[in-house]
Amino acid sequence: MALLQIAEPGQSQAPHQHRLAVGIDLGTTNSLVATVRSGLASTLANEQGQHLLPSVVRYLADGSKIVGEQAKAAATEDPHNTIISVKRLMGRGLADQKRLGSEFVYQFRPSQEGMPAFVTVQGDKTPVEVSADILATLKQRAERTLGGDLKGAVITVPAYFDEAQRQATRDAANLAGLPVLRLLSEPTAAAVAYGLDQGAEGIHAIFDLGGGTFDISLLRLHKGVFEVLATGGDAALGGDDFDRAIALWLMQQAQLAEPSPSQQRALMMAACQAKEALTHQSCAYIDLAEWQGDLQRAQFNTLIAPLVEKALRVCKRALRDAQLTSRDILEVVMVGGSTRVPLVREKVAEFFGRQPLTSIDPDRVVAIGAAIQADILVGNKPDADMLLLDVIPLSLGLETMGGLVEKVIPRNTVIPVTRVQEFTTFKDGQTAMSIHVLQGERELVQDCRSLARFTLTGIPPMVAGAARIRVVFQVDADGLLSVSATEMSTGQKSEIMVKPSYGLNEQDISRLLTESYQSAEADKQARALHEEKIESQQLLEAIRAALREDAKLLCEGELSTLQEAIKHLDIALGSSQRHIIEKARLALVPLSDAFAARRMNQHIHEALSGHKLSEWE
Repeated sequence: MALLQIAEPGQSQAPHQHRLAVGIDLGTTNSLVATVRSGLASTLANEQGQHLLPSVVRYLADGSKIVGEQAKAAATEDPHNTIISVKRLMGRGLADQKRLGSEFVYQFRPSQEGMPAFVTVQGDKTPVEVSADILATLKQRAERTLGGDLKGAVITVPAYFDEAQRQATRDAANLAGLPVLRLLSEPTAAAVAYGLDQGAEGIHAIFDLGGGTFDISLLRLHKGVFEVLATGGDAALGGDDFDRAIALWLMQQAQLAEPSPSQQRALMMAACQAKEALTHQSCAYIDLAEWQGDLQRAQFNTLIAPLVEKALRVCKRALRDAQLTSRDILEVVMVGGSTRVPLVREKVAEFFGRQPLTSIDPDRVVAIGAAIQADILVGNKPDADMLLLDVIPLSLGLETMGGLVEKVIPRNTVIPVTRVQEFTTFKDGQTAMSIHVLQGERELVQDCRSLARFTLTGIPPMVAGAARIRVVFQVDADGLLSVSATEMSTGQKSEIMVKPSYGLNEQDISRLLTESYQSAEADKQARALHEEKIESQQLLEAIRAALREDAKLLCEGELSTLQEAIKHLDIALGSSQRHIIEKARLALVPLSDAFAARRMNQHIHEALSGHKLSEWE
């Protein structure tokens, strides 16, 4: 008789069997893959011993493609077919491409999905396809090094990536044949890599400045559990912008008003080399065909100072969101290659009042943290070893009558999360309901961002307010949202996976948050006005329906008085002053209540008429 093999939940059935899993940092400038071997997490190198894979893809006319260092080297000679910094367009729409157009030398064309596509010699390539080529290269490196098929991967994303950007990342992984265990926020992965889960309990700040994105996350560690108290970020701020600031300065020195695509690439490459040199020395020599000269570190600091200040403003907002001050922060972790810039380290230390942690290579720290989490999720370690709690960056809700937003999941709610809320119909006989999903902090639909719409049909015709519609919001560990609506008496259900066609840019995110603070009082008054109008309209609907059935119960004088009050409220509804509408409604309420009481008495009398008391005992 064979023995029944028993294993702990989440663990491999064979204790000796190690499942191959990796963590991947899909970066704007460079990407890495890491894994856990013999209990230690480390990044994996290619045949040349290079750990960093430049996030660059070159498409050739013969149908082949080159990914990494060789592609990067050809960027100047073949700028239109060599795609760099694709992460900035992940989950973005054509409007975002036009806004960022001056930053890119590519030719764009709209794809069938509505996202911008790069025009190359191999045809149109979407950002998802380009990212998939980068991920496929990392997958091949991992399988070649580890000698087996991967069972799963944790891929990191900026904490401020919205649903569209996260979904685009997952789509790229699926296209590359990578089984995704989870999308993990980059700052959270960095905290794992630093072993903060094993350190002193308290609040940690993760300052993540990469090639193209910036994130700040405030994590609270309590009994081995990470909770993200607040996040902030800029999806288009990073080392690329430092390079661009130098490149613009070089254009002025070389008197290049309109550089060609090849000259633009040469400028950016020279700027990047100068930036890296100024990390360790006070002066960098630049040799361009059009100009040769020195860039002093002091001049470099002047060029990038506004960008560093922009990042610190995001830090201030995150602290305010979490109701903290810089004195509450126990440790500051520096993540991302751009944190090597001396001015960045200096200003961060000054802002938080303590020297940041920089002992782990900032380029590798995110991939290492993702690998540790992947090792747990694939079943090589008990899940209880570490629990990561992330948050959603902006509130999620539904449109209700009068153009109001009912927040179902507030911003900074820990995910994964499921929230249930019940709604009802507004009109008698209503058999369908339109569900409008929104994202934002304002009270009115017009001021928030529309995510999706779907319709629930098959609602039994009932009087207004009788139907029970249960709406379920579910945000998974990757920050992806699904919404369902169910009519409780019939079980009729409709649902949608929210997958917007484009993402929020950093200006949109800043605007949504800033406007919510600045307009809080005005929004409160606007909501009160809309709610007053809805309540008044519901009262009018109910009275008019009652009059159609039982107007005969009122004498001529009573009917005239009631109709006059109805007319007065009708007129008041055209006002933008809440107190005028409220006054008219309150004048109608006693008349309505008296009429309702008379109707109830009449219906009870009719029900009892012709029956003996003993029949009811």
